[in-house]
Amino acid sequence: MAAHYATFGLAPATRAGAVLSNGAYEAHRDFWDFIVDGRPLLLRLADLDAVSPLAADLGPSLFTAHVRRLLLEEDAPLADGRYVLYGCPECEGLECGAVTAVIERDGPDVVWRDFAWQTGRTADLRRDGYPGIGPFRFHGAQYRAALENLLSGVGPERGAAASRRVLLVGQRVALPARLAAALRGIGIGAEITRDAAGASPDELRSYGAVAFGSAVGEAERTAVRAAFAAAGSSAVFVDLPVPVVPLLVARVEQALDRCPQHQRRLLRLAAVRGEVTVETAVPCRIGITAYRVDRLSRTRTAELFAGQIEAGTHRLAVDARATRRTAYVVARTSGSVLVAPVAGE
Repeated sequence: MAAHYATFGLAPATRAGAVLSNGAYEAHRDFWDFIVDGRPLLLRLADLDAVSPLAADLGPSLFTAHVRRLLLEEDAPLADGRYVLYGCPECEGLECGAVTAVIERDGPDVVWRDFAWQTGRTADLRRDGYPGIGPFRFHGAQYRAALENLLSGVGPERGAAASRRVLLVGQRVALPARLAAALRGIGIGAEITRDAAGASPDELRSYGAVAFGSAVGEAERTAVRAAFAAAGSSAVFVDLPVPVVPLLVARVEQALDRCPQHQRRLLRLAAVRGEVTVETAVPCRIGITAYRVDRLSRTRTAELFAGQIEAGTHRLAVDARATRRTAYVVARTSGSVLVAPVAGE
């Protein structure tokens, strides 16, 4: 069978959640992505908002069943020997569309071929195939070792579970309460406290990020940072600069993103009045939104850009009124988010 040998591996990945301008939620999902020849397979698929079946929020039995399928220890779930590699991050239903492929043994090797976008029981390769993807031939031993590691305790329950919890340091009123509710709504655990420095090390290590409210003084921040450092925590610390919940959710999502730089679609974001600079690793659709609070404490939101851009660095002219020095901009692609303040004029 014609297929070049490719390396196979797995790496943690995140689909960032969001609170949309209409109040709807997009779920936060942690999952394992397939690394083929050192590059995430998901990045080869143009602007696809999807997650693999190896997701952190699945129960142990279902997660194990997905791994067993990929190991070819169970029958293919779809016709013609096809397996789901990526599906809808919200419902995982096939009717929303999924990337599927034939997975089969060829002697000691494992081959992935005939990649397609599928919405029914069968795939139409002429209409919905990915002609530039695969086939990939993997050494059987390397392929099995990577997947079997997930069954021996190296699965997402350890690393990803911590990344889905955030500690909000502040008062249990107004903004922290609304932010905690929004984070829980997209699948991120959030707790509020003013006594983080007195928590047990095990508890502190369970958080992936710590967010400080504006009323928390420097002495308290220093004590909290010291407690987390003593616990051996790798949590990321962020500030909550303005009382705008969608913006703060995006800031927390950015803090929780543990993907290496080379596995991301969105690489860099910067803004000055009237211009936003954004860098992407691959062609993708991107949305850019500006948030600020006016002098009467009202939230102002402006959609600055929504469209497809090529890989590279782009300087986008945007509404100067929306990008004042007090504003923040949020850029989103499928799966990743960046937040940046508007630099001084």
